[in-house]
Amino acid sequence: MIAFLTAASALTSCGDDDDDLEGIKQWRRANDAWLAEMQAKKNPDGTPYYTVVVPKWDPGSFVLMHFFNERTKDPLALKPLYTSTVDVRYRLSLYNGVACDSSSLLTEDGPGIFRTELNGLIDGWAASVCEMNVGDTAEVIVPYGLGYGTTSSGSIPAFSNLKFNIRLADIYLYEKSPEKDPPTSGDTDYY
Repeated sequence: MIAFLTAASALTSCGDDDDDLEGIKQWRRANDAWLAEMQAKKNPDGTPYYTVVVPKWDPGSFVLMHFFNERTKDPLALKPLYTSTVDVRYRLSLYNGVACDSSSLLTEDGPGIFRTELNGLIDGWAASVCEMNVGDTAEVIVPYGLGYGTTSSGSIPAFSNLKFNIRLADIYLYEKSPEKDPPTSGDTDYY
């Protein structure tokens, strides 16, 4: 009898694992199809909707970015480094539109501001924010390889492509270099 119950328990467990595995496969296929759809998305004039951004540290990967503002070519426009601490506003959702996270309820560093070191987050976040100037707002698609990969994190399942809306509000304690950045009226050493 004990041997029968043990065998039945093992078979039931295997059945659940097979269901879980099939669910993960379906989720991954849906995420892959959505990513391919986003890569192919076009503006009304036929140009690509997203810019492909390849991180310097991982040339085999990419994120997709669509800027909602005119990007400045101003050489003095502040742009973060991989080691910068930034203030951002963001919303995060999964490929199917399910909202996962937002800075809207944060208040510690300012209303709706999330202050973080870029090198302490997922690689896709760092790759995209390093391409932004202060004041830029962008929609960013992070493939799961530069996100949480094959593991889940909180409400984010494994193999999840992530869709962020990000506004780079500031670079915290940005130190100006006198050689590179000319002084302006009322200038201080830090922003």
